[in-house]
Amino acid sequence: MADEAHVPKAAPAEGPSEPPPPAETPAPAYLAGLEAAVPGSVTALSYYVGDWTAIVQAEQIVAAATYVRDASDASFDLCSDLTAVDWPLRAERFDVVYCLYSTRLRHRVRLKVRAADGQPVPSVTGVWPGANWFEREVYDMFGIVFDGHPDLRRILMPEDWQGYPQRKDYPLEGPGELLMENPIDWLTLQQAREQADIE
Repeated sequence: MADEAHVPKAAPAEGPSEPPPPAETPAPAYLAGLEAAVPGSVTALSYYVGDWTAIVQAEQIVAAATYVRDASDASFDLCSDLTAVDWPLRAERFDVVYCLYSTRLRHRVRLKVRAADGQPVPSVTGVWPGANWFEREVYDMFGIVFDGHPDLRRILMPEDWQGYPQRKDYPLEGPGELLMENPIDWLTLQQAREQADIE
């Protein structure tokens, strides 16, 4: 068995793989309709294990969300989840992910917005009121601000909590440890600790 100390470690990922749809898998008509109705809103389409994802410009998320809610062949009346993923090595550090479902047509899609640290994302609470608490949770855990949210404040952590617990540079030991502003510094420190443990 190979010595685990000599197994090379993979470099930290700068973002998720977004597999393009296979040539033989046409995109649903409502995605073409979205691109036509809100020009320039969709920057990429992805297809993975049977699910479609449209990556949408942040400033056009409300228009895109309204279209996929109202278009008769989309009818995404339910925002079943809204979450985020932190990719600290990427300039647009956060993916805000909208998981949508049509209760009438029984199909699903994901919309995804990329946002830099400190970049506000428009709130979709006017499109799906149920997104209210989802956006508050993402704000609480990641520090992403949703412009136009009717009551943006923490929902899980105390109001005076330091930092955002689901950011990848948040200290595992909690807020008592020095919070590092630069995620590269945090990754360097973590790699140094791991190397010291191996040796």
